[in-house]
Amino acid sequence: MYQPLGFRDPDRLDHVCKLRKSLYGLKQAPRTWYKRFADYASTIGFTHSKSDYSLFIYKQDRDMAYLLLYVDDIVLTASSESLRWSIMSLLSAEFVMKTWVSLVIF
Repeated sequence: MYQPLGFRDPDRLDHVCKLRKSLYGLKQAPRTWYKRFADYASTIGFTHSKSDYSLFIYKQDRDMAYLLLYVDDIVLTASSESLRWSIMSLLSAEFVMKTWVSLVIF
């Protein structure tokens, strides 16, 4: 790794930058993103499926929701509209999201 352009220190050419978070495109980025998402999903009541780690399941009394994560796309379905909107609200408070109500292609 080299010092980035515009940030070169001529007195310390052997120094490089330390990343504080993963960058999009690095090989660690997908794992870091998944871990961040999975950790947050567990704080709001989701567990991941034992057979598919991209599937998160929410069960509480009669309420149920399924959330499928594919790279940075999310498909969410729930037993009620109010539960779905509640989960979407929690997710959008934590992550930058675009909301498309109808699933067209996945």
